[in-house]
Amino acid sequence: MDFSLPSPDCNTISKTYNGQINSDLIQKTNERYREILPNLPRGKGWMTEHLVQYQGVWLTPNAALKGLMWVQDHFKPRSTDIFLATFPKTGTTWLKALTFATFNRTRYGFADHPLLTTVPHRCLPFLDACPNDLDGFPSPRLLSTHIPYTLLPNSMTVNRSCRFVYICRDPKDVLVSKWLFMNKLRPKELAPLSLEEAFELFCQGISHYGPYWDHVLGYWKASLETPEKVLFLKYEELKEEPSVVVKRLGEFLGHPFSLQEESEGVVEEIVKLCSFENLSNLEVNKSSVLKLSTQIIIDNRHFFRKGKVGDGKSYLTDEMIKRINEITS
Repeated sequence: MDFSLPSPDCNTISKTYNGQINSDLIQKTNERYREILPNLPRGKGWMTEHLVQYQGVWLTPNAALKGLMWVQDHFKPRSTDIFLATFPKTGTTWLKALTFATFNRTRYGFADHPLLTTVPHRCLPFLDACPNDLDGFPSPRLLSTHIPYTLLPNSMTVNRSCRFVYICRDPKDVLVSKWLFMNKLRPKELAPLSLEEAFELFCQGISHYGPYWDHVLGYWKASLETPEKVLFLKYEELKEEPSVVVKRLGEFLGHPFSLQEESEGVVEEIVKLCSFENLSNLEVNKSSVLKLSTQIIIDNRHFFRKGKVGDGKSYLTDEMIKRINEITS
């Protein structure tokens, strides 16, 4: 059976990422953005001076808000689209690598795989990056997003058969990973965000694409209602049994691993290729950068810190842990 899929490779994505978009549509989104921005509630930002609340979700006032509005107003999904949906710092980088490698496993050899020379974030275009020309990509498209399920347009969730792969993680680990990551991106003119400040903001739901629990619940409920369209994964289970989860992933993507592939160790090769130890030690992830926009340029090494389960407890006090547990129980 031929599992080859006509998705674009990483180099194609990189070249197409900033393609031309209809200027009239951009103008319409910008006009609506300028109209609503002054009236939106504000909260303290993590890597920016402040966040704004739009339709119940906290977003950076420029890129993220514009990106969401663009998706709601103009994005044209295809029934074959597959979205990797995550809340920031829940295992996005790892799951992107696993999804890309599983989806394209017959296109590339493990010795010269694109993931050996390309950060995983370049392999799945970011839907929220506005404007973003995705029309030229062949189907099926592999895309990524941080947008909560409840804010996605009906064209993606109701009127189309788009599929979503979602991963959640212990909120204590998410909080600490997010705090450390965002401080690295915080402009020098802004004082570093203390753990105590980040903790209070997180508990109030004020964080990028937060509240976190609302984000998780949205995709979890959707997975219960339409399990064939939403695959709900847990970071901790992926760490414990990566091969089992990868096989579930292949099944959900519509390309299950054959008995021959399993006997040849293809699943284990994918797990090894995409492991934290392998990816974090690659030269591309040590010295290169990812340019998400003219304002946001991230060193690839910042995407690889520890990748451990339970590391948040090393930073949080007993009182902090108790409070988060009460909020999420």
